[in-house]
Amino acid sequence: MTRVLTRPRPRVLIAVGCLLAALVVALLPVPPGTTPAVAATGEDSAVTKSGKKGKYDDFSDLKVTVHQTKNLHSQSVRVSWKGGAPTAPSTAFNVNYLQIMQCWGDDPSGPDREQCVFGAGTAAGAGNGRVVRYGTGTTPGSEDDPEEDEKYTGSFPFVPFRPANGEPATKSSHDYTYFGPLDTNEQKAVRTFENGTGETEFEVQDGIQADYLGCGVNTAAAGSTPAPRPCWLVAVPRGTHDANGNEITVDKLASSPLSATNWAQRIVFRLDFQPVDEFCPEGQPERPIPGSELADDAVSSWAPKLCTSTGNTFTFNRGPEEEARGEVLGTTEETPAMGVTVDPVDRSGDGSRVVHAPVAVSGLAVGFFVEGTDGVIQEMKLTPRLVAKMLTHSYVHDVPWTNVCSPPGCDSPEAEHLKGNPLYFTKDKEFLDLNPQFAKLDAAAEPMSLMVPQGNSDTTRVIWNWLQSDKEARDFLSGKPDPHGMRVNPYFQELNLAANADLTDFPKSDPTVKPAINDQPIMGTATYTILDLDPYTIDLHDGAVKTRRGNNGRTTEYAQPNDQVPAKVVNLVPPPGRRVAMAIVDAASAVRYGLPIAALRNADGNFVKASVSTLQAGVNAMQAWSDNSAVLKPDPARAKGQAYPMTVVTYAAASVNQDAKDRKAYADFIRYAAGPGQAQGRAAGELPPGYAPLPAKLRKQAKAAADDLQRGDPGSDPSSDDPNANGSGGLTGGAGTGGGTSSGTDGGGMSAGGPGGGADPDSPESAASSPNGSAPPGSGPQQNIAQAKQGLTPGEFLGIIRWVLLAILFIGGAAGLAGPVMLRYAQRRTP
Repeated sequence: MTRVLTRPRPRVLIAVGCLLAALVVALLPVPPGTTPAVAATGEDSAVTKSGKKGKYDDFSDLKVTVHQTKNLHSQSVRVSWKGGAPTAPSTAFNVNYLQIMQCWGDDPSGPDREQCVFGAGTAAGAGNGRVVRYGTGTTPGSEDDPEEDEKYTGSFPFVPFRPANGEPATKSSHDYTYFGPLDTNEQKAVRTFENGTGETEFEVQDGIQADYLGCGVNTAAAGSTPAPRPCWLVAVPRGTHDANGNEITVDKLASSPLSATNWAQRIVFRLDFQPVDEFCPEGQPERPIPGSELADDAVSSWAPKLCTSTGNTFTFNRGPEEEARGEVLGTTEETPAMGVTVDPVDRSGDGSRVVHAPVAVSGLAVGFFVEGTDGVIQEMKLTPRLVAKMLTHSYVHDVPWTNVCSPPGCDSPEAEHLKGNPLYFTKDKEFLDLNPQFAKLDAAAEPMSLMVPQGNSDTTRVIWNWLQSDKEARDFLSGKPDPHGMRVNPYFQELNLAANADLTDFPKSDPTVKPAINDQPIMGTATYTILDLDPYTIDLHDGAVKTRRGNNGRTTEYAQPNDQVPAKVVNLVPPPGRRVAMAIVDAASAVRYGLPIAALRNADGNFVKASVSTLQAGVNAMQAWSDNSAVLKPDPARAKGQAYPMTVVTYAAASVNQDAKDRKAYADFIRYAAGPGQAQGRAAGELPPGYAPLPAKLRKQAKAAADDLQRGDPGSDPSSDDPNANGSGGLTGGAGTGGGTSSGTDGGGMSAGGPGGGADPDSPESAASSPNGSAPPGSGPQQNIAQAKQGLTPGEFLGIIRWVLLAILFIGGAAGLAGPVMLRYAQRRTP
C-alpha cells in the first residue's frame, strides 16, 4: 500500500510559530524598573605577590593580596595575607608582623625609601621610625644594619622623606612637615593570626588629600594625553631578627622597616588612581552646588561625566543644608545656584517657585574600628538607648577624669555626677548582652567616645528622631535609669533631648575640667575639658577617616619636653592592637574606608544594617512632609520589617528664578543623576557603593522636576538666546516621565508643576501640553504628585506588554493546534 505524504497544513505551521514566538518572548529580558544594585567591590584589580627568602628570615611562603589596585581615590583598600608566622597573642607586637606604607615614585620598578610615608609616631619598638643606624660602628646588641652604606650619616642617621611636589626633604627623623601622628596613613604593625593569615584595611590617599604623594596628579606635558601619577603600596614583613641579625627572644624588634636589610624584603604593589586634576575643559560655565554631605560622594563621581556631556563644570560644596536652602531662596538670574537638601525649601510669601528632585538614597551609620584579641571585630548591635548613652557622655570616661592626686588635695579620679555608671560602653552590661564579643578586648584598650560632627544639619535631627521614637531611649534621656541603674549625665538631662524634635546639633554641655593625664603634682598646670577628650569631627567624612585611623585627635596627655618649654597637652595616639574608635558617619564614607557598621534596632525591634535592600525599604516606609509635598521625610518611627531606621533621601532644589541657560544646565544635572548616575559602580559617572539606586518612582519624579525646571514659569526668559531653553536638549537619562515635584508654598508645603517641557514630542505628556509649553488644564499639584507616585516606568510598561503578548501567542498557538488534533482524533474514532 502506497503511503501518501501530505504537506503540513498552514494552520499547524502558524500554531507552531505562535508557540515558538511565545517561548522567545518569555525568554527576552525586560528593562528593569530600577537600576540593579551592582556589586562594586573592586576585586577585579586584585593583585597577589609572594615574599622572598632574606638574609635572616624566610618569607617565601608569605603571599600578600591587595584587593583593589586600580580606579582609586582617597579610600581604604583591603590587604590580606597567608603563610606568615603568627604574631604573639599579646598586643606587644614583639616579632612577626607586617608594616604597610604608601609611597610615590615614577620609576616603573617601584619607589625608594625616601618616597615612603612612614615614621610618624613612636621612636622605638614596633613601628620604629626613619632612623636606620644608631652609631658609627656596629656594637653587640645595637640596631646597626651592616647593609647600610654611608649615605646617611650623623649620630642618628635617618632616611629623609622626599615629597613628590618638589618641596624640600625632611631634616630630621621627627620632622612632621608633611605628615605626622594625626594624619599619617602608615600601619606600624598589623597582626598575623595563629593560622598564618591576616587582614587589614589600608587607607590610601590621593593627591588632593596628600599633595606630598601626588597620587593621581597629571604628569604628562601640556597638550598630551593625561597620565595620572601612580603610587605604591609597600608591605615590609618582619620576622624574628633585627636588621643586624640579632634574634629577638624577649625584647622587641627595634630597627626601622626603612633599614636596608629590612627594606630588601619589601613587597611592592602599583596603585593606579583616578585623575585629581581639573578634568573639565577650561572656560566652561561653573555651576555651584552647595548642600548635604550625604550627596558628596555621588556628585563627585558624576562630575567628570557631566562636564564632558553637558558643557558645564559642576562644583559641589558640602555644608549645612540650611545654608544651601538659603542660597536657593536667594537665587537670581545673576547668582544662579542649585542646592542639595534633606528638608524641603520653605519659600515664603510670593517668592520664586522651587523644584525638588530626588537624586540619592543614602543613610547615616555608626562606623567603628575595634581591635580585639582575635582581630578586628566586625559586628555590633546598637539600640537607641545605647546611642543615647554615648551622645550624652554618660559613661564615666566619656568626660574628663584623672588618675593622679593633684595639689592642694587629692581630686576624685572620676566625675562625681557619673559615679556608679560604667567606665566605657564596653563595660556596660546592656551593651555586652547584645555584643558578647567585646568582652575579650584587651584590658589596656580605652574606648573613645562616639565621635560626632560639628555644626547644624538636617541629618543630625534624623539621629535624634530615632532616639525619640524609642520609649527606652526617651525614658533614659528624661532621667529614668536603665535596668542596671545607669543614669543619664545630668548636664544633658536639662536639655530636653527626649522631646525636642528639631535638634540639629550634638551638644557637649558637660563643664568638667580635670588635670591632664600623667600630669605631675609639682607641675600641675595642664588641664583638659570634654572638647579636648572628644573633639568634634569636621563632618561625617572626617569621622570615617579618624575612625579608620583609630584616633579621634584627643589632647588629654601632659607633656613636658624640657625645662624651657611650658607644660602642655599633647595628642594621645593609641598603640596598634588597642584601638577602639567609632563615629557617626554616612554609609558611603563607611564603605569608602572599609569600616564595619553597627546594626541598628528599628521600630519593629529588628537589628538592621544599611544596605541597598534595607535603604530602599526605608524609602518605601517614608511619607511626604505634607499632603501637597513630594519630598519624603525621614521618619525612623516608620522603619519596620527590614527598613533601615536612618535612611535619608537627598533632593536637588532649584529656583525657577534663573536664566534659561542656568535652568537647563541644572535640569541636565538632575536628568543624569536620576538616570545613568544610578548605575552602581566605582568608576567615574557611577553611583558609588554606600548608596542605593533611586526607586523607579523617584527617578520618574526627578525627571519631571528637571523638565519643570527647564521650562520655568510661563512667559519667563522671552528674549533668551538659547535655542534649547524651552526644548528638550541635553541629557535625558531619566527612567520615564511623570508629574513634577516643584515649589514651596506658604507653610512649608510643596506644590508641583505640570509635565515637563522638552519631553519626547510623541509622548502622552507632550501631546497633552498646551502650545505655549505650559501645563495643561487639570494638571495641578495633587494630580502630578499622584502621577509621580503611581506611574509605570518603561520597564514596568514593557513587562505588562510582554505578558499580554505572551498570553495571546500561547492561546493562539494552542487553538491552532487543537483543531487538527481534535479532527484527527475524531477520524480515528470513526469506523
